[in-house]
Amino acid sequence: MNKLLTIALPTYNRAKLLDNQLAWLANAIKGFESECEIIISDNCSEDNTPEIVKKWQKALPKTTFRANRHSKNLGVMRNIAYCLNAATSKYVWTISDDDRIEDTAIPYLIRTLNESANLSLLILNFSCRHEVTGEILYQNCYQTKEEVVESDGKAAFERCIQENRSGVQLMSAQVYRTDLAKLALKTWADGVNNLDYQVYLTGFCAFHGNVKISKDTYLENAFGASHWMVKPKMLLKMQYTYSPEVNIKLKEIGYPSNFCRNLILEHFSHNNWRVLLGALRRWPILALTTAIPYFGLVSLSVLETVLLSKEGNTQEIVNHTNSKN
Repeated sequence: MNKLLTIALPTYNRAKLLDNQLAWLANAIKGFESECEIIISDNCSEDNTPEIVKKWQKALPKTTFRANRHSKNLGVMRNIAYCLNAATSKYVWTISDDDRIEDTAIPYLIRTLNESANLSLLILNFSCRHEVTGEILYQNCYQTKEEVVESDGKAAFERCIQENRSGVQLMSAQVYRTDLAKLALKTWADGVNNLDYQVYLTGFCAFHGNVKISKDTYLENAFGASHWMVKPKMLLKMQYTYSPEVNIKLKEIGYPSNFCRNLILEHFSHNNWRVLLGALRRWPILALTTAIPYFGLVSLSVLETVLLSKEGNTQEIVNHTNSKN
């Protein structure tokens, strides 16, 4: 791995957005060409994406620039996984073509990754704007008062996902140590079928090392831009299948059972039930086959919580009795 950072862009049928993002990158990468490589992975676009890629390959002769075009659309997560596996640098940053990224992001990344050479995960703070109304939903995903390298990456991830799941879910906000990202892909190979896979990848890297969260914001995410949010069937699967499955998989990495159980219960308490109700009206069989396993998982989590609470109370009574004797 001769380079420090791989900047990868998975894309599909969004040539104009890709053109804009590469225009930003061509300017922002100046002075750091020797430390970076660029990877574009085209998911068999039907527009003029190949022309845009060739245009910017010629415009960036000082930077290692590799382009891949799949023979068919593999799906968003498989395209992201390709980018992670193709990276040859020490760290990999996979960015979306529709997130607005600050010019200061690359200088910050290069400086931070050089100074904190043993990081497993770097999370970029970001703001969020509603795509339709233009309203700023929040200025900072995380209220980080000072930047520190947290040696307990597991604890940092637990805090982050409970504070704002979007922070560990947003692709453009995660910078992974490449070897850990590739190991995560191998550990849960079927995760490419789960649209919330990014949370697992982030949790995996965090669990295996040090984590740093930026104090300043380096990008703006457009809420509502994710393709799954505008497709009702996909949104149903996201809320009732994909996210719960990831919560279970985090336990397999080594996250505490009670933490994963609480994620499931918090997900239930904050769920958008209109998604399920709408699905029941339009696709009752799909809705039921999706919801029944979900409610089974929630019921099991509730039962385990109650039993553990009773065990704790019983042990407390025993300890109190023993102390009197």
